Amino acid sequence: MRENALVPELAVSDWRTSRTFYRDLIGFEIAYERPEEGFSFLTLGDAQLMIDQIGIGRTFEVEGAPVERPFGRGLNMQIRVADVSVILDRLAAASVALYLPLEEKWYRRDDHEIGNRQFVAADPDGYLLRLFEDLGERRGPVKTFDGAGQLPG
Repeated sequence: MRENALVPELAVSDWRTSRTFYRDLIGFEIAYERPEEGFSFLTLGDAQLMIDQIGIGRTFEVEGAPVERPFGRGLNMQIRVADVSVILDRLAAASVALYLPLEEKWYRRDDHEIGNRQFVAADPDGYLLRLFEDLGERRGPVKTFDGAGQLPG
């Protein structure tokens, strides 16, 4: 297994609960783990993620900062999957509420748009996961910006 250049490691409050969520509901596979440290390295397609229980092994904490849910405030991790509906069904069966319901969203990229069929769910510690399937590209509206990155007038 080759690791990606960027692999987030999430500090979690309960390794077993998080491991079950990511494996059984989201669909990650366990590449390897160290249960005695409360650690798992997970993969889902090309996505890679590490979970590590706070207080076991090495924990990266900011001294004096409170460790309370929701973790990862302001961060959402976009994860490409083949089919969001499979994951939505598992989350619904487990009564996991969505943070953002399923939507089709098109984002401008230069002179075209890229499409996502996506939703956002929170893991047991409040980390936000934006799971999406790729809808491809389409010709989009062209917007011009001045040299300072501002739309004219």
